[in-house]
Amino acid sequence: MTKSNYNINDAGFYGEFGGAFIPEMLQKNVTELLDNYLKIMSDPEFKTELRTLLTDYAGRPSPLYYASRLSAQYQANIYLKREDLNHTGSHKINNALGQILLAERLGKKRIIAETGAGQHGVATATVCALKGLECVVYMGETDVKRQAPNVARMRMLGAKVVPVTSGNRTLKDATNEAIRDWIGHPEDTHYIIGSVVGPHPYPDLVARFQSVISEEMQEQLLSKTGRSYPDAVIACVGGGSNAAGAFYHFIDNPDVKLYGAEGAGKGIDTPETAATMAVGSSGILHGSKILLMQDKYGQITEPYSISAGLDYPGVGPLHSHLHATGRATYLSVTDEQALQAALQITRLEGIIPALESAHALAALNMIPLRKEMNVVVNLSGRGDKDMDTYTHYFGFDNEQN
Repeated sequence: MTKSNYNINDAGFYGEFGGAFIPEMLQKNVTELLDNYLKIMSDPEFKTELRTLLTDYAGRPSPLYYASRLSAQYQANIYLKREDLNHTGSHKINNALGQILLAERLGKKRIIAETGAGQHGVATATVCALKGLECVVYMGETDVKRQAPNVARMRMLGAKVVPVTSGNRTLKDATNEAIRDWIGHPEDTHYIIGSVVGPHPYPDLVARFQSVISEEMQEQLLSKTGRSYPDAVIACVGGGSNAAGAFYHFIDNPDVKLYGAEGAGKGIDTPETAATMAVGSSGILHGSKILLMQDKYGQITEPYSISAGLDYPGVGPLHSHLHATGRATYLSVTDEQALQAALQITRLEGIIPALESAHALAALNMIPLRKEMNVVVNLSGRGDKDMDTYTHYFGFDNEQN
């Protein structure tokens, strides 16, 4: 099976979206990566080292868990792809391990990254500690405060966490600062982008590293159901890396429905939202043409979501293309819907999800389900980092034993 309808082309576009719209000062960095990433990733020694680390260090394959009580609730067969059980607590380690091996082979000694919820920052700090490389993580000041546990983890791992005070002090602004850093350090620095965003080849290489998610799903579903593909896959979408990985090997199979869950915040009819597919339009941000949130003058509007990993004002070019062609359906999930979905799975299955993953779980209330359906929800991360939010929202801090 080929991916000719949805694969990236030689110019770095998925349909009309993608490309590399970058200043001249970044051209050397991006060209070096573009000229080498496919060659390095296809090298047998690289593939062996990455597979070994994914297995012995990150703990893959992550389980595909049949959620029996959740299934009974929705009258369908609900499976959870347990990316929350990976080392560092999310899918982010898949890409971080791949990119640190790329950086090594490119001779880079210094690593920079951006992070929102902190999961990518933790994964990047982890692989830098593993390989003994300098690590600088840019994080919006707002996210530094609301994701304090992950900030502490990054610092314990030896990373320098730089709070960003521009804009609304979240993921977009952290990305801006990371790009500025990369421009200033072209020789020794590699930028580990955490999602399927940025200039070509980042959307493609991150999707390739995350495709291990759907690769494993195929084998696990065959064992559990006798068929190597589900009827539907659901994943949350900020920039879109966990969804890209969960969708990757099913994109050309029309029998598989693809659903992305975006952070609608207070609602798509309010200014406090991050639902790009619902309110966005085509534009250029962080080096690629994507769907993004902007005003009539083309100025980026500030996104909002209770989930720090979903408040990005755009979505990667692959998802922009899947939306434009109708191949995937993107649903707007409010803060309230996500919080209730988080409590539901916690009480039914004993699993506390990340707020990002809770958005994907909430989508189960929005799609048509039947008893015979096999549905996979990509549980992209665990909820340790969000306990303060959960505790405050549900009033657990006021309960008496």
